[in-house]
Amino acid sequence: MTSEIAHPTESSSTTMKLSVIGCGYLGAVHAAAMASIGHDVVGIDVDARKIESLAQGHAPFFEPGLQEILTAGIQSGRLRFTTDMAAAQGAAVHFVGVGTPQQKDGYAADLTYVNAAIDGLLPYLSPGDVVAGKSTVPVGTSAELAPRVEATGATLVWNPEFLREGWAVQDTIDPDRLVVGVTPGADGDRAADVLRAVYHPAVAKDTPFIVTDRPTAELVKVAANAFLATKISFINAMAEIAEVTGADVTQLADAIGHDARIGRRFLGAGIGFGGGCLPKDIRAFSARAEELGRGESVGFLREVDAINLRRRERAVQLVVESLDGAVYGKKVTVLGAAFKPHSDDIRDSPALDVAVRLHGLGASVTVTDPAAIENASRAHPQLTYVEDRDEALAGADAVIVVTEWDEYRKDLDPVQAASLTEGRIVIDGRNCLDAAAWRAAGWTYYGMGRP
Repeated sequence: MTSEIAHPTESSSTTMKLSVIGCGYLGAVHAAAMASIGHDVVGIDVDARKIESLAQGHAPFFEPGLQEILTAGIQSGRLRFTTDMAAAQGAAVHFVGVGTPQQKDGYAADLTYVNAAIDGLLPYLSPGDVVAGKSTVPVGTSAELAPRVEATGATLVWNPEFLREGWAVQDTIDPDRLVVGVTPGADGDRAADVLRAVYHPAVAKDTPFIVTDRPTAELVKVAANAFLATKISFINAMAEIAEVTGADVTQLADAIGHDARIGRRFLGAGIGFGGGCLPKDIRAFSARAEELGRGESVGFLREVDAINLRRRERAVQLVVESLDGAVYGKKVTVLGAAFKPHSDDIRDSPALDVAVRLHGLGASVTVTDPAAIENASRAHPQLTYVEDRDEALAGADAVIVVTEWDEYRKDLDPVQAASLTEGRIVIDGRNCLDAAAWRAAGWTYYGMGRP
């Protein structure tokens, strides 16, 4: 699969030496993207296998456009990867993009990797360096890190990312806004100017460049994710009402989406959100608000989370109901494993959650996905995985669409599908199919919040 991405060429702007600490999803994309706009970039990570893969020019995960700029960066000599933190020495800007997973014993963010990255970087910082945090962290984190960084003469800023998986390369090279949180004063002003130079192609296009204090920059990211999660769960709450009243949540979303104050985007009812950001970020935000004595301010996020999880159970319930309650031994084909299309990311994937729940009820579950089968099979080897979509459909008693890949949403012909399956039951977990076309082809169609 390819993606049309504009790749700027190196301009007359000053080439800068950058380091990127952490080469997971965020860091690898950022490092390759910065090299693609002309900077000299070194990516650093403690995971030797990941670094070896990246150094050989192999993207360790599926992201449209990444392989292209990764290969180009390495071939040009502007991009390299290492496990040696000393390679960061001499860089003007050090981006820290390590993970902040949910703590194992609670909802708060685990800052172990952030602290380790900063501590590992400290010996190699020089006066005038800029350390730019990109990890999603609880508000107040930069205030705790700043004294350690500033003791070296370097300046700490917070520069949150707003990447959409499947569009991460484009979002890095051509973002819709840039946010830089600094400490007011000369050092902060200088650091902001340094970041303007780093992002010179976007700045030259008059991309909004928003300079704030550091706490605001930290809040911008979690607030954006909390708002998006709330909007998704709102329409899914309306789907719950629609299901008991006979209303159609898709028509409801269309109608309210025409209101400019609301908008139609992210009003797609279905089995809800997942991935490595929204679920853990809204939980961490709630936990941080509690620590600040303002838990009631974001108390609604607990219900946002609860609604989201309920929709997964509802999808399973629809499969069971469609098979007259006799799911044991029935073959159910699950179309999708990644948490969203154009990605192989299975972190907190609603698709896999549904598949695992059906397996637990005794169904014979076959999962297919254009990109995520390898990751899914490692995480849940108890399921059956088939790469070919039509082979996965063969003999199915019921089919459930859980990831809205084009291969299922647009390219799957209901008449052809009917010739492959044993049953004619389809559960549209993303409300992405043409219900009329599937019914006309003889299928019993079940949507989420649709009659």
